[in-house]
Amino acid sequence: MTRTSLDRVLRHIYVCVFLVVTLALGARFVEYIPGLPTFAVEFAKGVYEVIKDMSLLIATGGVAYVTNVFQKRSKFVESLEEEWRGIVKTKSALHGFCEKPYPSTDDYLAVFSRISETIDNMRIVYRNVGETDTLIGLYPYAPLHDMRRALQSIDPRKRTTIPPEERKLVRDAILQSFYALREVFLEELDLEEPVHALLISSGRRSKRPGATKAAKSGQDWQRKRQDKDSCPRPDIDILLQRLYAAEQAENLMQAEAALQPSQLAPATQARGREV
Repeated sequence: MTRTSLDRVLRHIYVCVFLVVTLALGARFVEYIPGLPTFAVEFAKGVYEVIKDMSLLIATGGVAYVTNVFQKRSKFVESLEEEWRGIVKTKSALHGFCEKPYPSTDDYLAVFSRISETIDNMRIVYRNVGETDTLIGLYPYAPLHDMRRALQSIDPRKRTTIPPEERKLVRDAILQSFYALREVFLEELDLEEPVHALLISSGRRSKRPGATKAAKSGQDWQRKRQDKDSCPRPDIDILLQRLYAAEQAENLMQAEAALQPSQLAPATQARGREV
């Protein structure tokens, strides 16, 4: 179920709920409207009693229907995500094939089988646009066929010598088709911006090495408690302690080297030139 279909169903549900609530309220307070015939008041009271008696059934049916709708939406999104992962793997395989200086026939057949499977797997997600009982319709994402045709143009079975410039052009055409597909295909997934995005290049951790005093005290206490017990393999303990100490010393040296002014100055100067 696409996002448009889900919104349409939810609108229908909202309208039905509004109509039932409005009808129940009108039937409940109709007796306070002056000038109405007695039979109309009695009929409204009967309608209200029917709605009240069936309220549990109506609510249960509504909840079941809404649950079914969201289950269909969840399954559709899962299928869409699986299809997208297949498209990404196909793009990587096509890109790798174009980068090979001497691709074999087996390489071509493997890549062609992958793009063919990706095209056909779209059938479990979307139907063709404009498809009817008598018309085939249009394939929903034409860039996949563009990628297939670009690959077929460098079939090693038809030509044994394909210049690198032509393979590079085919690679660029495949990437362009993939980027065009990605721009529209992922819209259905309702993706949102990350809350804690890292938008700068050469980002690094903002936390310093170390731990709280409580954590270090706990570490020392565990070490002392373990040292009281007899060790079945002292040689293993000596090896692990030596490796741990060497790693900590190396990390400390790297941290001190990173904070030296002589290494920070060129980066600061370069940043000043960029500004």
